[in-house]
Amino acid sequence: MAPLPEPQTNHPVDPMSEWARLIDHATRAALARTTSGLSPAAMIEHYADWAIHLAASPGKQSELVVKVLRKHARFREYVTRCMVGGGTGGEEPCITPLPQDRRFRDEAWQQPPFNFLFQGFLLTQQWWHNATTGVRGVSKANENAIEFAARQMLDVFSPANFLLTNPEVLARTRAEGGQNLVRGMVNFLEDLDTELTGKPAPGREDWRVGEKLAVTPGKVVYRNRLIELIQYEPTTDTVRPEPVVICPAWIMKYYILDLSPENSMVRYLTGQGYTVFMISWKNPDAGDRELGMEEYRTLGPMAAFDAALTITGAGKLHSVGYCLGGTLLTIAASAMARDGDDRLASITLFAAQSDFSEAGELMLFINESEVAFLEDMMWERGFLDSSQMAGAFQILRSNDLIWSRNLKVYMMGERPELNDLMAWNADSTRMPYRMHSQYLRRLFLNNDLANGKFDVEGRPVSLTDIDAPIFAVGTETDHVAPWKSAYKVHRLTETDVTFVLTKGGHNAGVVSEPGHPRRHYRVHTTLRDDPFMDAEEWAGAAELKQGSWWPEWAAWLGARSGAPVSPPPTGAPDKGYAPLGPAPGTYVLME
Repeated sequence: MAPLPEPQTNHPVDPMSEWARLIDHATRAALARTTSGLSPAAMIEHYADWAIHLAASPGKQSELVVKVLRKHARFREYVTRCMVGGGTGGEEPCITPLPQDRRFRDEAWQQPPFNFLFQGFLLTQQWWHNATTGVRGVSKANENAIEFAARQMLDVFSPANFLLTNPEVLARTRAEGGQNLVRGMVNFLEDLDTELTGKPAPGREDWRVGEKLAVTPGKVVYRNRLIELIQYEPTTDTVRPEPVVICPAWIMKYYILDLSPENSMVRYLTGQGYTVFMISWKNPDAGDRELGMEEYRTLGPMAAFDAALTITGAGKLHSVGYCLGGTLLTIAASAMARDGDDRLASITLFAAQSDFSEAGELMLFINESEVAFLEDMMWERGFLDSSQMAGAFQILRSNDLIWSRNLKVYMMGERPELNDLMAWNADSTRMPYRMHSQYLRRLFLNNDLANGKFDVEGRPVSLTDIDAPIFAVGTETDHVAPWKSAYKVHRLTETDVTFVLTKGGHNAGVVSEPGHPRRHYRVHTTLRDDPFMDAEEWAGAAELKQGSWWPEWAAWLGARSGAPVSPPPTGAPDKGYAPLGPAPGTYVLME
């Protein structure tokens, strides 16, 4: 086990203190394994803040009692109307599900007794929302956390989750003589075997990287201990002189942007006449535990920029960052602007955040207690395992990613056929100890980048130094980087910003190729001298367009590119960038 970093002190390290620290870290790391990385202290803090203030609020308690009585009366009236009328109680249910709640849409839920079950469940859920919010004195962070926790616990007991209380499952079971449950058990045993043995998910063998996924032709032209840089072959007779260099998030495999040929952003860009370079991050292991944010910046985008400009001979490039890669790009771009490095012709950000003060429900997990708990867990192994990250994202959308999946796969006996996006989603990555700790503390917990306190090479950087135009994309239903959080790039920078709000979530909204049905987006450009608009004002002013936003972006890039020239060679052996092998390279294949 690697030793802990030395504490910052001018005094000799006390062996007893060091021993005590080691014992504490080991104890909390062991505890973290039993709680899936959630800090019990953090949850107790959330609960205690709410419970103590509620206990000292007799007015709120009285209000909740009245609400119980009113809901009970409304529910009793509804049941009576249903019983007397012999039907569903007419057009006046007690409560209607939220628009995004699809659990009770089937007509079978409108018949007794199932309508009673789901109406009672929704009324209970609504009451607990009232009970966990609006308690005077509770901090906003603790209120959000306790309301979220209550909602997650209640969702476990939804009547949609159980065989005997779900009319859709009962109807399927009667129609198939129980064969759906047999298939569901087979699916459950397959998934259990996958979980226990670490085997690929069922169907992954049909989606091999380099055979069916990530098949756009190219070569690895540079490699260091953290990245491989792929240069893709041109598909047009001429190309724009400025290359496009893409920095995806290291929490994901890069080929989200090079899935199947029909929805590959890389293939689209080469078809538009661009020389495209892609960073492929190494999947870190225990040996990479000390890699931090600075190594990710220098060995990642900065090394890629140097290589791309050397190979193409261009003076400027178009930089692109996705999710965490976009955050890293803004840090790199700020440092470059601070230091007089003007090699960026443009900056494009996909679902990326620079201000983490309102970073969505993921922030519910981020406080001092939780970060310290995660650090202890990572310290033991040297990295954060992919299963912990996947579990956190699933909890954020438990109805869609856990309970509805369990219903379909285990009770209906329907295993959805794996598609390219699902196969990519199952190809997870790890996070090294030091980088993830710095990322959580400096960005999520302290919001240093937005506050002008993020140091690069010992000096703070500011996004206000960025002069290159920005094209930023937010997605309507993003649970990871909410679009209003991504929109804050307007407030943090003093350059021209074209912002696009597109239909879809964190991944499907970005992978939105032309021809994809039922797509739309809003777009509006704010020039550096224009007055600031908040997100709601922007949404009212933005133009609504149908279809994919990719052509909008291609036109934006084209307006900021030089006249077409002959394609550059692949690699530059005489300058230290000899081709090392075909795309997709070796790092993306690391498990």
